[in-house]
Amino acid sequence: MLVIVAPGQGAQTPGFLSSWLELDGAADQLQRWSAVAGLDLVRFGTEAGEEEIKDTAVAQPLLVAAGLLTSRRLFDGAAETHKLIGAIAGHSVGEITAAALAGVLSEDEALAFVRERSLAMAEAAATTATGMAALLGGDPELVAAKLAEHGLTAANNNGGGQLVAAGTLEQLAALKADPPAGARLIPLKVAGAFHTEHMAPGVERLAKLAPTLTVADPKIAYISNKDGEVVDTGAEVLSRLVSQVSNPVRWDLCMETLQQLGATAVIELSPAGTLTNLVKRNLKGVATLALKTPADLDKARALVAEHGGQELNA
Repeated sequence: MLVIVAPGQGAQTPGFLSSWLELDGAADQLQRWSAVAGLDLVRFGTEAGEEEIKDTAVAQPLLVAAGLLTSRRLFDGAAETHKLIGAIAGHSVGEITAAALAGVLSEDEALAFVRERSLAMAEAAATTATGMAALLGGDPELVAAKLAEHGLTAANNNGGGQLVAAGTLEQLAALKADPPAGARLIPLKVAGAFHTEHMAPGVERLAKLAPTLTVADPKIAYISNKDGEVVDTGAEVLSRLVSQVSNPVRWDLCMETLQQLGATAVIELSPAGTLTNLVKRNLKGVATLALKTPADLDKARALVAEHGGQELNA
């Protein structure tokens, strides 16, 4: 069974879309989406530096556009693409990409939604100096206790002993000075404490936008970050996309569901690598491919041909 996954914020790197925009029609498509998103996605995906694309208001629309663009090239206009994909999931903002690919939102509405989400989260992040740091390894109970001691939230559980702590910069500094035994800290390239109470104003803003969007039920098994469950209705997907802004990302549970559903291959859309690395560590025997550049398309299409169209486990 083929699974498509879309990465979250922090996966972007300067110039990661340059090779994709060399393909016929790709630059024109990105220009059209730029008008919807209110950003020059072509420039941000090719010429902008690391600090520019770290900006939440830039990174999130850029990631969704990249996922949609590379998915289009992977399936190359194949009729009934949804029948080839057994399940779909995204990490954080990648859930919006997944929602569009599953048919819950149109591409344009997905970009309009992520633009509003990015502005809302950037605005919320600006009110207090906050951030995030990955914690690798350590005893899970000791790590949880240490986060609680410093007032931090486990904003992401990525499985395999990888948590992401989020909170104020002072709280993160205290954690760095007093880390859990056996755990390694890595600061993340994000501008705020996403998926925590610090993002509550963003939820309110998105809740006002949601009724203006047209949603459909997903055509593909859509796995939610909230609890790893498959969500069957478009209304519930949208509700979860709104609340997700201040809720933890349970990617560990998403991977458990992939295993239960019988995933045999996972392709990660550009800018790829983060999620396929997590799958490799946690789902042994599942084929993975990080779709980083057009040079990866032939191998990705071979995986689609081999694993696409298989039924889910009961």
